[in-house]
Amino acid sequence: MSETSRACPIGIFVSVIDGPWATLIVRELLSGPKRFGDLRTALPGISPKTLTARLNRFTSLGLATRTAYPEIPPRVVYELTDRGRGLRPVLDAMAHWAEANLPIPDEVSEHSAGSVEKMLPMSR
Repeated sequence: MSETSRACPIGIFVSVIDGPWATLIVRELLSGPKRFGDLRTALPGISPKTLTARLNRFTSLGLATRTAYPEIPPRVVYELTDRGRGLRPVLDAMAHWAEANLPIPDEVSEHSAGSVEKMLPMSR
């Protein structure tokens, strides 16, 4: 990242919420706490390595918490912190922009756009 990017709030944001998976993980966690397997199911195509890396990054930055319960089998739950839930208006704005400016194919709109609308009630 260049010096200019480091000083720019948008550059900093992009370095944290990097790539499509990060945004989609936040979208899933906005609906409430999730186990690793729940996130994998909700995000077909994400590799366990990528999901683990993004979740670790979110927890290290204080955007999410990781709670391990002393049960057999082990249960680990991820949940957004207040700081992480603060991303809701950002995803809301992204969804509004996409709906207004991008063609959404039927098969994509049923899964992705519908999920965004259900999970991120649009503020008016």
